[in-house]
Amino acid sequence: MMKIATAIAALALVSAPSLVMAAPGSCERVKSDIEQRIINNGVPADNFTLTIVPNDQADQPDSQVVGHCANDTHKILYT
Repeated sequence: MMKIATAIAALALVSAPSLVMAAPGSCERVKSDIEQRIINNGVPADNFTLTIVPNDQADQPDSQVVGHCANDTHKILYT
């Protein structure tokens, strides 16, 4: 599990510049891109979920913020 968390953290750092430039309303596209990168890092698709939430709902137990979208008004959570 620690290996997965480390991979997710590294992925978030590498993909952050491209996410900052994402256009408003592109949350589903950003989520899809992140999902594909996680899968490409060897995590089976049925072992995680990505959820788009407003910033004020991003602090959830057992979740990690892996991206943001819509001019940084929403976060993408990994669980």
